[in-house]
Amino acid sequence: MSNISKSIQTNGRLWVAVGYFLLAHVFTASGQNSFTYSQYMNNPLPLNQAYSLLDKNGSITGLYRSQWTGIEGAPKTFMFNTAIPLESMNGAAGLTILNDQFAIERVSEANFFIAKGVRLGNESFLGVSLNAGVRQYVANYSTLTTSDPSFRNDVHQTRPNVGFSVMLYATNYYVGFALPELTVAALGGGSLEDNIYFNSHFNFSAAYLIDNGSDFKFKPAFLAYYTKNEPLIADFSTTLYVKNIIGLGADYRTDKHMSGIISINSSNVRIGYSYQFGTTGNNLGGVNNAVHEVMLTYRFGKHLNNISLL
Repeated sequence: MSNISKSIQTNGRLWVAVGYFLLAHVFTASGQNSFTYSQYMNNPLPLNQAYSLLDKNGSITGLYRSQWTGIEGAPKTFMFNTAIPLESMNGAAGLTILNDQFAIERVSEANFFIAKGVRLGNESFLGVSLNAGVRQYVANYSTLTTSDPSFRNDVHQTRPNVGFSVMLYATNYYVGFALPELTVAALGGGSLEDNIYFNSHFNFSAAYLIDNGSDFKFKPAFLAYYTKNEPLIADFSTTLYVKNIIGLGADYRTDKHMSGIISINSSNVRIGYSYQFGTTGNNLGGVNNAVHEVMLTYRFGKHLNNISLL
């Protein structure tokens, strides 16, 4: 009996880590996928850098996402993006940064991008962007107390990343396609499972702002993204804006998750909060699968007369 107890104590931390990965497989909104954030309709730039062309002002956005509240090692994600207009060439340039922590694994990524817009008609444009950067993967397996040699050595890998995106846009709509993360070489070879995060991502996004000149505006938005060996996931959202200041929205995702979203908007500041939850009622082992997400955007420049809602 003592040998069994000793074995359990020796491998306990390992099984906790394995449990995290199993939970991540059950709940597809895991830290492994960089595109699973609820407020994409208010911050599409990390998904498609050509979106930076829609606003002639500069912007700085930070987003923090926390999943499985109260569980040690639960997924936590921080995203940062900034864009600066290049008016002389109808372009923009900027930076996106991601830090994704999940149990013993951490992914850090930084990408620089440049975008250029071309006029197609009186009010329509086509934007193209290119991005390049680096991605680092760290797995601290040595922190696990186990005699299994597979988990004896830490994994530290850094690889280049490139991508591109295109977007058709006007003052009241956009439609875009992007491959923002085309990994040059595979990362995370020592992980317990295939690293979904490190495969190339494809996404399609669209939004339309319905403005009839009243105090109420509607913005339906859509996002679909695909990763190799994973099912296609689609998001459908609708946001109601009241007097251009308060935004109330809801989002449904085809992996059976929903979100309630609220935002407060001014000419140069947007504050957003979302609460995401599963719709199947299956909280595995009593785990709280709710996700809290906070976003803050600051706009700056010479064209702040209008609040940016698209």
